Amino acid sequence: MGTNTTHYISGIRDFVAGRNISELFIKGFRLWQREGLHGLTRLIHGLGHISYREWISRYDMLTEHDRSSISCHIAAMTYRPLISVLMPTYNTPECFLQKAIESVRNQLYPNWELCIADDASHAPHVRAILEQAAQQDHRIRIVFRGENGHISAASNTALEIAQGDFIALLDHDDELAESALYHVARALNENTSLDLLYSDEDKIDIHGRRFGHYFKPDWNPDLFCSQNMISHLGVYRTSIARAIGGFRTGYEGSQDWDLALRFIAQTQPAHIHHIPHILYHWRAIPGSTSISISAKSYAVEAARRSLTDYWSTRKIRVELEGVEPGHFNTSICLPATPPVVSIIILATDRLDRLSRCLDGLNDETDYAEQEILLVTSSITCPDILAHLANWRQDRNLRVLAYSGPAQHSSIYNWAAQQAHGKVLCLLSDAAEPASPWWLKRLVGHALRPEIGATGAKLCTREGKVLSSGYVLIDGKPECPFVDQSTAAPGYANRALLNQNLSAVSAACMVVRKTLWDEVGGMDERLFPGAFGDIDLCFSLISKGYQNLWAPQALLYCSAEGHPMQDEDELARQAPLLVLRQKWGERLNHDPAWNPNLATSKGSIGLATPPRLPTTWHKIDG
Repeated sequence: MGTNTTHYISGIRDFVAGRNISELFIKGFRLWQREGLHGLTRLIHGLGHISYREWISRYDMLTEHDRSSISCHIAAMTYRPLISVLMPTYNTPECFLQKAIESVRNQLYPNWELCIADDASHAPHVRAILEQAAQQDHRIRIVFRGENGHISAASNTALEIAQGDFIALLDHDDELAESALYHVARALNENTSLDLLYSDEDKIDIHGRRFGHYFKPDWNPDLFCSQNMISHLGVYRTSIARAIGGFRTGYEGSQDWDLALRFIAQTQPAHIHHIPHILYHWRAIPGSTSISISAKSYAVEAARRSLTDYWSTRKIRVELEGVEPGHFNTSICLPATPPVVSIIILATDRLDRLSRCLDGLNDETDYAEQEILLVTSSITCPDILAHLANWRQDRNLRVLAYSGPAQHSSIYNWAAQQAHGKVLCLLSDAAEPASPWWLKRLVGHALRPEIGATGAKLCTREGKVLSSGYVLIDGKPECPFVDQSTAAPGYANRALLNQNLSAVSAACMVVRKTLWDEVGGMDERLFPGAFGDIDLCFSLISKGYQNLWAPQALLYCSAEGHPMQDEDELARQAPLLVLRQKWGERLNHDPAWNPNLATSKGSIGLATPPRLPTTWHKIDG
């Protein structure tokens, strides 16, 4: 049997694991409704990736030699922080409670305490199990609450008895990987200033089978304001957690997200660390938020209130748009007098698409304060030349005749100098609005002081994604959700959520003019054509800004009008080499994309092997 066939069969087995027939039917039917045949084809193609079970067996199983190496490394640590694992319980099923406790007792890192607060369980087996566990291991500390107060109150009770410098959160029916606290301690030895650490996670069914991996990006503040990407395993400096009042009652169901939103306001991005390993296994049982937060509507409302509080504290007016399941996109409200946006369009010899683009800006874009800079360079089409006079009469449009080198970077830089607006928008003449508020969405975020460039989701009228921002995989820029259906959620719902990415496309890019000037615009010498937009975004990152991709800012675009489609693979090799030479290490690890993930034409699977070597394989190397 061939390798591909084996992978397909393994992928199918992995897909059906832990699901019943009705669930599979519903999932398939919803996929068909959302994406049609294209989505099912992409799903089948994705089954060609290695299955998660096989990936686990290759890259996420410890041998006795691994355990011995880890133990030696722990013994050599100069800093061995006490980590307090907080676990509220309430009528936990017997087998799951025992497994949760054993997963802590099995930790390779020994300097922990398990702080259990029972929230007045009436199931008799709970007290018996907890008391027996405390007798067997002095590191297990128990408090029995006199009345039921729900999860926030119980978590605070556990926090009150915690003695460690850090707290780690564990739900009463979940499990930690045996190396979980070792990875935390290792990271803290490498950087003692860390305040918040989080890891990748997956789900585990009632039979102990793992599935549903979530390999997360490094700290990504805008994605975090769309979904609780910290979640589990989340580890917090105890002193800060106490200073902010611990868990807030009234936010049950989203108490962890609420804690983290208030916590990050008390630290700095450099003190937040992502551990790219699966260290936590959510128990997936019917009605659990590990399956879907929408299973508990009160959790969704609690999350909305937490996010509203977060933005209110920052004194930023926002509108929150719910995105299933229990996620949100944030739109920034514009000031009373919105800034003028200079929309720079490089005209080509395509009257049809240029006319649609201009009509869309004038008639279908809900943003009055715009000036359109139509740059002509090598126009030869008689029909376009004939229309120039009429276009010049439009009060919002200026036709700029460019006579310099016919290079995109040079043209953009020249046009930016002619712009009157405080905000620049680079726009392909093949793009046209799919919604009237696309520009408001991009400008609102671009006005945030920490944001560099913002970019839109570009798709064909047939509903296929052309551009979803850029991530770096093996040193090469890739659009992670390209070729997917416009409505497809993508991996971990990320195709629908605001997030910080390494770069966004010049086919639709919005940036404050002051920032454009700060980095000197596009690099005309090194990137006259391809990758000028990516290089510009990297320059913004080097100045401390973050780029943002906003998929709810949606535009139609013809495939031939998108830069990644215009250039063939051979034509991109030379500028890609220059990009690597200029930015070096920046291309080897993309903080917006997990090293355990691979992508190919919109199909996201598991990297084989992971791009980041497994930690314990390097311990005694």
